Amino acid sequence: ILIMGVLVFYPIITTFAYSLKRWKLTEPGNIHYIGFKNYIDILQSDSFKYSMQNTLFILVFVIVFTTIIGYLVSVYLNLECKCAGMLLAIAILPWALPPFVNGILWKFVFFSGYGFLNKILIGLGLVSKPVQFLGSRWLLLLVVSIVVVWRSVPFMALVCLAGRQSIPDAIYEAAKMDGGTPRKVFWHITMPLMKPFLALGITSTSVTAINVFDEIVALSGYGDLGKNILMESYLTTFSFLDFGKGSAMTYIVLFFALLLG
Repeated sequence: ILIMGVLVFYPIITTFAYSLKRWKLTEPGNIHYIGFKNYIDILQSDSFKYSMQNTLFILVFVIVFTTIIGYLVSVYLNLECKCAGMLLAIAILPWALPPFVNGILWKFVFFSGYGFLNKILIGLGLVSKPVQFLGSRWLLLLVVSIVVVWRSVPFMALVCLAGRQSIPDAIYEAAKMDGGTPRKVFWHITMPLMKPFLALGITSTSVTAINVFDEIVALSGYGDLGKNILMESYLTTFSFLDFGKGSAMTYIVLFFALLLG
């Protein structure tokens, strides 16, 4: 209780109190209560709408592709073979690496100059000059989403693998004896029984997609081009030193993640 109170509940309460005040470190003598004005200003600002669009793009892309690829990887990992343990260890590797390291590794691939992918595209004659993957808003968001998917797939695959292995083989044997086709078995047995596991994986993936920070910093720095609502909160608080509005932004991020959870 002491640890949770000091490290969780006290910061949550204090942050909410900050969010109701005009609190700029550049004006230490002008701190006063303003109610929900910070929230209203944030929701009406063009910067927040821009960040929210970026966040929703990353969220939808990451959820869809992480779920599909994660499930397909789990099917492959569920096959019985001698190297199953090695394959599982390799599959977990992207999840085990720090997010910032993942971003740096992928930056070498998508570098706007002569990065690895540009060299391949030019070598194959598909493009005549390097593609600016990190210089365009939507291409940058696409790259960020790919990196997050690459990091999130292992956890989704593990969850789906656990769900698949928890289904008794006797059910599948009974379905085959009753003439069930692979397609019907998948839709009427596998999917319904795996829904709780998919829900767990999608919830975790959703929170991960909202809280993307390290990958964006590694790929494009602290610029406005690919910022999401979490980076908006960080820049407001620690770059512009507006702790009141930054705390309100933090609570908006928290509420968004809580809603999906």
